[in-house]
Amino acid sequence: MPGGISAEEDGLAAQRIVVLGAGFAGLWSAIGAARALDELGVGADRVEIVVIDRTAWHSIRVRNYEADLDGTRVALDSVLGPIGVRRLEGEVSAIDVRQRIVTYQSGGASRDIAYDRLVFALGSRLAHPPIPGLSDHAFDVDTHAGAVRLNAHIAGLSKQSASPGQSTVLVVGGGLTGIEAAAEMPGKLRAAGIASPRVILADHAPRIGADMGAGAQPVIDQALGALGVDMRGGVSVASVDAEGATLATGERIAAATVVWCAGMQAHPLTAQFPVERDRLGRLPVEPSLKIKGLAAEFAAGDCAWLLVDDIHCSVMSCQHGRPMGRFAGHNVVCDLLGRPLLPLRIDWYTTILDLGPWGAVYTEGWERKLVSQGAAAKRTKEIINRERIYPPRSGDRRAILDAAAPTVQAPPIRFG
Repeated sequence: MPGGISAEEDGLAAQRIVVLGAGFAGLWSAIGAARALDELGVGADRVEIVVIDRTAWHSIRVRNYEADLDGTRVALDSVLGPIGVRRLEGEVSAIDVRQRIVTYQSGGASRDIAYDRLVFALGSRLAHPPIPGLSDHAFDVDTHAGAVRLNAHIAGLSKQSASPGQSTVLVVGGGLTGIEAAAEMPGKLRAAGIASPRVILADHAPRIGADMGAGAQPVIDQALGALGVDMRGGVSVASVDAEGATLATGERIAAATVVWCAGMQAHPLTAQFPVERDRLGRLPVEPSLKIKGLAAEFAAGDCAWLLVDDIHCSVMSCQHGRPMGRFAGHNVVCDLLGRPLLPLRIDWYTTILDLGPWGAVYTEGWERKLVSQGAAAKRTKEIINRERIYPPRSGDRRAILDAAAPTVQAPPIRFG
């Protein structure tokens, strides 16, 4: 393999668990594994846990649509350090399942690291179809860096030379991310000195937010209408440039800001596993989170799919990514040490959609029954986004390990 396995990477541990990615699933896999080893009284001299991620941060990705991104990242060392998990910074580039070796790029060099057990948790990324100009001119909130870039662009709009689309933002994608991004946009524009902002939320589906269910649909319409967001269904983008977008119909929308929020795909390295993936590129896993048909590899989060209740498939969200990570971390240790594995089962499902200054909408069940809206739902959303989904930030080893118990949390609190 390129570069060989250095002494630093190989270490002295008798066995090694490698976790790829430090998002919701990856971070909780690492903590869950550390908790299981601690519970079994197994030290780092016998089993080492290594996390490989391209940055030094755990990003609270679901908050990237917000205007203030302070506090949306947690230093990985502040969580992994106290529990004895080693962190390597680099971009994973290859996985050799047969030889059990991961290759990653770091500091301009290609490095290899061997594993005895692997947790693949590199997550998902925004889908970029081959639309002319999309990659060069559109913004997104898929990553922290992308969200910072978008907010900086908006903050500077009023200083630019006047243009037809200067005060217009076109958000493409009427799913949860697109709706949340659009709902925050009028406020962002006004704060940037744009007196008469125009925000257009477009999607190829006939109605914006149709997937949220019949109960939530009129709430979304009411909220976006009150915020002044122009909703356009049945729209497809043909091309994007620095001054706006052209639709498939030939219609031109002048917009200095185009935000792409249309569709997600699992990390492309899922293709390196010799298994059949689903239409989103996700790896099939057992209830234990072990990849079906493989001996030493687990997967969790957005890059894995599992029937969470025997009927419904896991969704790309932290709601499923976090428990998948906790169970994957616990089970990868048990698998390595020859102990029984725990099956993951999640018997509830909720959706809480942020609707900016208007509030939020909260649904329960896969049928998405409306249970709360407005300020009451917003309170629930803020508890989730600002407290529930964070790892302990105290630096206390015991608190961090205890938070990764292989259990499924109760549904979030409902107000109102």
